[in-house]
Amino acid sequence: MKIAIDAMGGDLGSSPLILGASDAYREFGIVPVLVGDSPHLESEILRLGQRDVPFEIVHAPEIISMHDAATDVRKKRGASVWVAAELLKEQKVDAAISAGHTGASMASALLVLGRIPGVDRPAIATVIPHLSGAFILVDAGANVDCKPSHLLQFARMGFLYARIVLNLPSPRVAILSNGEEESKGNELVRETQKLLRGSGLPFIGNVEGRDLFFGKADVVVTDGFVGNVVLKTSEGLADAFFKMIRSSVGESLRSRIGGLLLRPAFSRLKKKVDYAEYGGAPLLGVNGPFFICHGRSDRRAVHSAFRVAMGVVRESMIDRIAKEMSP
Repeated sequence: MKIAIDAMGGDLGSSPLILGASDAYREFGIVPVLVGDSPHLESEILRLGQRDVPFEIVHAPEIISMHDAATDVRKKRGASVWVAAELLKEQKVDAAISAGHTGASMASALLVLGRIPGVDRPAIATVIPHLSGAFILVDAGANVDCKPSHLLQFARMGFLYARIVLNLPSPRVAILSNGEEESKGNELVRETQKLLRGSGLPFIGNVEGRDLFFGKADVVVTDGFVGNVVLKTSEGLADAFFKMIRSSVGESLRSRIGGLLLRPAFSRLKKKVDYAEYGGAPLLGVNGPFFICHGRSDRRAVHSAFRVAMGVVRESMIDRIAKEMSP
């Protein structure tokens, strides 16, 4: 299996992308295809001591920076993220990953790969941990303004993805609202409820924000604006929580001793809520397995993204979505 990675994207530079890809090769046998400036990537591979990994390098002379607009990919078709999407379209790789400019990644995937027939709006599906496992949040940021029919499509695609990554035979689907009652929510939520109740999916109704992390639903559907706020709030809360713990632990001798005793438990908890454990998020609805990673993705996050992408390819998720969404 070959997986392409936009090796010029990401806030931390090329090093963690190369190292994460190396780890994926060693553990899973995935051949990493690095897309970007060839001289730079060859130099980084040598500097990092990764010459034993059979990297394939595809030269891409341009880069989409965080200061560029998403639509600039139309003018920069030599950009690494665009070239990675083209490799996927041409079936030279089995999946593609980018930790670069999110908007440019979505635009490249959509413009190069196109939509699966029957899908009006592709959506980002993100795995978020809860007390006893994890749930899928969809859409996590691709579509700010949505119609009820779009949210129904998100639910159908998210249901299939949850069956693969959460290994659940019948994931419970809910819609995010400001109350559990059927009468709660804005017009978008209430109209989507009607569609979901007649969809044949295991729809359990509304779920409130405070209940997301107690495992009440396996797939939580919302528009991309709300979904992205939930995602960023979750990440910020987790970071703040551990900083508060570290601050409190140092306040007295007793708390420092207690902190030492609890360190293994805190380490396990931090690992569980770390986005790096869940890798990239697929852009569901485009005609190919294209994954968008956090801009701050480190070596472990990139390794996880390769693992998730491998599972999606092996489970033929694109074909399954295409069959489900067929008009």
